[in-house]
Amino acid sequence: MVKLLFRNAIMDNLHKKKWFILFILIVCRKLDVVEGLKCYCNSDSPSCPNSTCETDGYCLASTNLENGVQKHTYHCIDQKSLIPKEHPFSCSTTRTRNESVVIECCKVDMCNRGRRLKIPTKPPESSPSATAWQVIPWIMGLIVLGICAAISFWWARRSPKLIKRGSHSLFPPEDSCCETRHPMITATIKDMIELTTSGSGSGLPLLVQRSIARQIQLVDIIGKGRFGEVWRGRWRGENVAVKIFSSREESSWFREAEIYQTVMLRHENILGFIAADNKDNGTWTQLWLITDYHENGSLFDFLTGRTIDSPTTLVMMALSIATGLAHLHMDIVGTKGKPAIAHRDLKSKNILVKCNLTCVIGDLGLAVRHNVASDSVDVPSTNRVGTKRYMAPEVLDETMDCRQFDPYKRSDVYSFGLVLWEMARRCGVSPDEYQPPYYECVPPDPALDDMKRVVCIERRRPSVPNRWHSDPILSAIAKVMKECWYQNPAARLTALRIKKTLANIGTDDHIKM
Repeated sequence: MVKLLFRNAIMDNLHKKKWFILFILIVCRKLDVVEGLKCYCNSDSPSCPNSTCETDGYCLASTNLENGVQKHTYHCIDQKSLIPKEHPFSCSTTRTRNESVVIECCKVDMCNRGRRLKIPTKPPESSPSATAWQVIPWIMGLIVLGICAAISFWWARRSPKLIKRGSHSLFPPEDSCCETRHPMITATIKDMIELTTSGSGSGLPLLVQRSIARQIQLVDIIGKGRFGEVWRGRWRGENVAVKIFSSREESSWFREAEIYQTVMLRHENILGFIAADNKDNGTWTQLWLITDYHENGSLFDFLTGRTIDSPTTLVMMALSIATGLAHLHMDIVGTKGKPAIAHRDLKSKNILVKCNLTCVIGDLGLAVRHNVASDSVDVPSTNRVGTKRYMAPEVLDETMDCRQFDPYKRSDVYSFGLVLWEMARRCGVSPDEYQPPYYECVPPDPALDDMKRVVCIERRRPSVPNRWHSDPILSAIAKVMKECWYQNPAARLTALRIKKTLANIGTDDHIKM
């Protein structure tokens, strides 16, 4: 009986120990959960009291881009959310980056706190258009070099033939004032202009202009003016005129070169433009304007030293000037059109006499262009003004409307009438001594007030000699010049009307007889 009681007591103790061990295991497992991984969180959910959460997985820190602003998020990831558990998609121990999200996980208490991940900026991609614009200048440069090489090759092959063909006329007779010593070079320059301008008349390409300018040798000075000097130069055996501007006249040089290169300006009665360049002589920069050379010089030089042998020659010379002026004043409509241009400084010193005694108009530094689209006038930004002796009344008294283009053309016509008077005085069997317009009324270098008094207030004009009335051509010329210098600008002839009138005078049979 005692043994039975003792055995029962032992079994009861063992049974109680079994339940105690089971209880201890359950408590330990509960403590495991309670004492899980603590992480920092910033959500407003109940699972995030006091900005702290507990998990059996990982602490997570992430940054995402919303409307251009970076937003930082911190929370826990449970073990059951890790898929796959070895390398979960939602969390990785390495930094995962793309354009808008950066994620990082860790497994130490509060390890995600203070981790402010930054989304890396994406390096700018090179734009295809930018690359294209960088390539285009190289392509254009190669094209230009190719054109220059083709011209040089063509020139090298053509020159020996021309020299051989023209060798018999290298030294012309002394009485020929305008025959050049190398006529084949003249043909070559003309061929160059026709080849490189494609008939547009806008001047040689800039690279060709610079190449020509660097090869010119200055020979002797042939004139001086307020802008600088004019030299006779030699380029591969041919005479050229080199107008050298002082550095303070840069705006005048640029403007004249710009006007000369106007599309469709090239004309037989407009001074032929060859090139423009700036050259450093070691002391200062020279501004060169290279044009055709005419040995007869300006009309002023011609009239001072020579006379016009017959009224027929006078008509021919006057008609060539009127033709050049009409071409300037005319606008040519089209893709390769030409704007109307007014000279603003037309006088005998700005007109050159060619070998055949026809004339060309030069010195376009003060010229203005008419913009048809906006009906505006492109006036040069220079302090230079026209020659006071040749200024029209409306220019002298400042009543001309400078915003309109037609008044500029009418002012040119007035100046042409004075040039015509200068030429007519030196024509005939017993010509008068050369004198400038208004020589009997104003001093040699008249002031603006002197010209205003004579032209605007007294309304005087150059006198017409009686001998002109006995010659039908000179009489007709006198009528034209009087219609050019009317006090009222609107009453004056147009350049085109003058051209047609002079052409009719030259072809009238009864006048020729």
